[in-house]
Parts: sequence; structure tokens; C-alpha cells
Amino acid sequence: METATLNPATAQQPPLIPREVLFGNPERTQPQLSPDGAYLAYIAPNEQNVLQVWLRTVGQEDDRPLTADRKRGIRAYFWAYDGRHLIYLQDADGDENFHCYSVDIQSQAVRDLTPFQGVKAQPIELDPAFPDQFLVGLNLRNPQVFDVHRVNLTTGAVEIDTENPGSVLGWTVDAEFKVRAAIAATPEAGSALLYRETVDQDWQTLREWGPEEAGSSVGFSVDGRTLYLTASHDANAERLLALDLVSREETVIAEDAQYDVGGVVTHPTQHTLQAVAFYRERLEWQVLDPEIAEDFDAIAAIRTGEFGIVSRTLADDRWLVSYATDDGPVYYYTYDRASRTSTLLFSNKPALEDLPLAPMQPIQYTSRDGLTLHGYLTKPVESTTPLPTVLLVHGGPWARDRWGFSPLVQWLANRGYAVLQINFRGSTGYGKAFLNAGNREWAAKMHDDLIDGVNWLVEQGIADPAKIAIMGGSYGGYAALVGLTFTPEVFAAGVDIVGPSNILTLLNSIPPYWEAMRAQMYHRIGNIETEEDFLKSRSPLFKIDQIQKPLLIAQGANDPRVKQAESDQIVSAMREAGKPVEYVLYTDEGHGFARPANQLHFYAIAEAFLQKHLGGQCEPATDIAGHSGVLN
Repeated sequence: METATLNPATAQQPPLIPREVLFGNPERTQPQLSPDGAYLAYIAPNEQNVLQVWLRTVGQEDDRPLTADRKRGIRAYFWAYDGRHLIYLQDADGDENFHCYSVDIQSQAVRDLTPFQGVKAQPIELDPAFPDQFLVGLNLRNPQVFDVHRVNLTTGAVEIDTENPGSVLGWTVDAEFKVRAAIAATPEAGSALLYRETVDQDWQTLREWGPEEAGSSVGFSVDGRTLYLTASHDANAERLLALDLVSREETVIAEDAQYDVGGVVTHPTQHTLQAVAFYRERLEWQVLDPEIAEDFDAIAAIRTGEFGIVSRTLADDRWLVSYATDDGPVYYYTYDRASRTSTLLFSNKPALEDLPLAPMQPIQYTSRDGLTLHGYLTKPVESTTPLPTVLLVHGGPWARDRWGFSPLVQWLANRGYAVLQINFRGSTGYGKAFLNAGNREWAAKMHDDLIDGVNWLVEQGIADPAKIAIMGGSYGGYAALVGLTFTPEVFAAGVDIVGPSNILTLLNSIPPYWEAMRAQMYHRIGNIETEEDFLKSRSPLFKIDQIQKPLLIAQGANDPRVKQAESDQIVSAMREAGKPVEYVLYTDEGHGFARPANQLHFYAIAEAFLQKHLGGQCEPATDIAGHSGVLN
């Protein structure tokens, strides 16, 4: 696809890339091989441009859609081990009460496996030895907790398997498809590892982690005598551990002094640990199983980019491998283990392949109190500094930015902006000391880290200090509100997407199934029951008199995490005070954008907003069919 020359282009301004190319649906994505390798499934839009699950017989060109979602599109699915059913997830207009649906690949009959109104389904496990069964968590008995249910894929029957003792957040299943371990929240804001030798025994606590530690269960060995964990006790960063369930001794399998374990590859039937990932500046693999060492070497040589195994057959003779880069689409390859050869399957967006996309550069600087902060800088292609700049803040906040292609980053860079992404204190992946440095620091040291990043950019001569905007979603939206209220002289404009404006109302309206995590949230943010004044002092809603620069807000009407009231209240207060604000409410969205029409609609508005206040390029607005945005 050719780029659109919608504005005159100069040597410093490459042709504009249409928003539709960056934010529209992928052509094909998320391929998965059936367990026997006979079929390939993937997600792609149908003729109505709604994402569906498609099926192809391997070796043929008989691609056909299996599903017929009418509006929202399907974004997550997986194969059942019977080789006949695919299971996909869908909610209603962003309410996050996901149901699990099965579709028969022969008859295309669709069945709602969890047909309970107002109930959220959480897939837990499938097992090749039990191909007609599926374990799923449901908050059916109590909205606050998820019990394990066993679903028969043939009949659709749903039976309770394991009742939640009250605070379990995650379950672990052994090689006999029995729930034998769990991670539970504790009243002290920490977590506990629960274990039972057999399913008819009571749970016992094997280990507790304090509020400033972390632990999770990876899985059991095939004989059930070893439980693999990731945990940060006795170390700064989360390590990969093997816990002997007889002797209760722990063995360190993999560790890094600074970086947490970022992922584990296990064998699909032998339950052995094969590789572990650490996400430093970029993803790095450490092979644990010699059986796959040559495979990983061969895969790494196929092409540049971060690779991952996205699917493998039960025979383990064929893999699907993805390659992600910062300046192009995701490429998917089939990999034959016997010959160690690969074949390009497809890329998710071929239209990106020949576009002037910008590289993402890892950066680091020192905060005002001495912390080393990491992040990423993306500058427009062929740009001349100083540049108008967007500080793009990640959500969570207990998450992190990563290297790789981002449509949002590329859109901003193509419009002429430098884009700075900072993994401020409280971000995950950098060990518990860095994570805990963000405790009780919302709108304080976490925000100082962002301002220090802005100052670093200005000192480097990269950013024009008069033309810097702050933008983000969820916590990043909150950070944008903080930027305009707590440091109003720094930013020329702000863009808030589903960000909370008042920590008090945020904590008072969390979803019921977050209740077990309330103590941890109080520990990390502040206790609403005893520290109302403290939380009020960290809430942008109560500092709108400080706002000097314009604000753009987007909100989903059905957001279960950050309710519509969070945006309504600050917009109302700003307008009453005569402050400049634009507000777009999407009636069929939740915590962010799922529908491309809504995303395209909002980013057209945001693009014009940023051009007005920062001076970048702007693609002319076009009518976006099917969006639900309401300008309030």
C-alpha cells in the first residue's frame, strides 16, 4: 500500500502514513496450529471488517471464517486438545465480563460455555490427556472470587471443581489435570502459596510473601513432586525456582540481579522447563533444555527482531514463531524442527513493510534522587532537533513499556513528534526495590521521574521545552491529569484516555473481583479508610485551579476499572471553572479501544488537538463509519 501524501512533505517531514494503516485491523494475526498440526487458525477481519477466527487446512488454500461476531471483533482464542473445537473470549461492549465460547471447526456451531449473565470467565487450563475438558474460573457463586469449574466441551456441562477458599487470585493444575496449587492474597497486603497433595485434602500454606515481595506459580513437574515458581524472596528480582514438595527445598534455576523473570517456556506434554526470558532493554532468552538449544539458535538466525514461540504441535515437530521489531509488522514463520528450516507464513500488516517508520532507541538517565531510569525514545525520520515532543506514559502503573512496534508511537513520530516513554519507579520488571520505590508515590516521585525525563530531553537538545505534551491511558491518563495540575508550567497540552481523576472515587468503585487485591492497592497507593486527606492531595480533581493548558479526554462508558464518573467529574469541574477541555465518550467501549472505528475517530481528534498546540503534521479528518463517540 502506498503512503498518502496528504500534506506537503519536506526532507524533514516524510509523507503522512494514514491513520487507517496504523490503527486499523491487522490483515491476519495470532496464528495457532491445531494440536495435530492439521489446521491453522488465525484472526482476520471479515467482509464487514470485524475480526473473526479463520481456519485453513494446512497445505491447502481453503481459508474460511469460523465465527461471525457482529460488532466488537474477536481478539483472543485458543485450540482445545480435541482438535475439533476452538475457544474464544468475548465481552459486551467493554464490560470485561468475558464469556468463553467454543466453535466446532466442522459444523461451525458456536456454544457459550459460560452462559451466566454478569459473570466473568477466566480460562485456567487445558490438558491433552483430557481433550474434552476445560478448566475455567467463574465468579458465579460470589462476584468477588473465582471458583474453578470443569466444562465438558462435548456436552457443554459446567460443574464446580474447586471452591475458592476466599482470596485465591490464581490456580495451578498438575499433570493429572487436578488443581493442587494456588496463589492467594493475604490481609497483610502480601500473598501466599497454597498447596494440597490431593484434591480431597485441605489447603496448606507453603510460603508467604510480604507486601513488598512477589511470587507466582509456573506449574508442576510431570510427576507432581516439584512445583516451579517465580519469586523475589531472598533476592531483589524475581527468580525462577524449583520447590521440592517432599523436602520443601528450593533450587534456583535462573536469575538476574536486576531484572525479573519475564516468561517461561515449558514442554507441552512433558512439563519440563525449556527456556526463560528476561526483559532488559529488549527480550533476551536463556535456554534451559539442551533439546531446544539448536532450535533457538536456528530461530534467532532467521531474521532480526524479538522472537517467541507462539504455537507448537503435540508431537512438537512444528512450531509457529513470531518476530517483532520496532519499525515494521510482526512476522510469523512455520519452523520444522527435524530440518531446522523455516517458511514465512505471513506478517500481520503487510502495509507497514515499506513505510518510513522510526526506530525506537533504548535510553537511560538518572533521577533527581539517584535512581537509574530506563525508557525508549523515538524520533521522527530525518528530523532536526529540537522537536515538539509527546511524553507517552504507560498504564498500570504496575507494568512497563517495551521495545517494539507501537502504532501509537509511530503515529506520533510520523506527525513530527519525538516520543519519550519512561519506565518510572513502580514499573515492573526491574526488581522489587525499583517497584517498591513507587509505593505511595502517585503524583509525587513517580511524577518526578517523568519530569526528570522531560528535563533530560531538553538538556540533550531533543525537545522544544515550549512544545511538550503529556499523554497516556489508564494510569498514563492519570499522569496526564497530574501533569497539567501538579506541574502546569511544563506541558503545552494533555491527552487523558480512561484515566482516574480522583483516587478516592477510583478505590471506592473497583470491580468486585478486585476485592482480594484491595489491601495490596492500599499498600501501594494509600489507604482510603485512614488516609483520605493524603489521597485527596494526590488527586488531580482537587487541583483544577492550577490548570493552564488544554486537555483532551476519552472515556469508555462501560469501563469497569475506571468508571465514566472519573472523567465526568473532572470535565464538569473544569468547565465550571472555565478551563479548556474537550471530552469524547464512547458508548460501546470499556477500558480502552477495542473497535477500530472508535480508535480511528479518537486519534483523528487527538491529532488535530496536538497539531493545534504543538504544531505537528495532521492528516485531514474523514468520516469514520460506525464509531460511537459522543462529544460532550
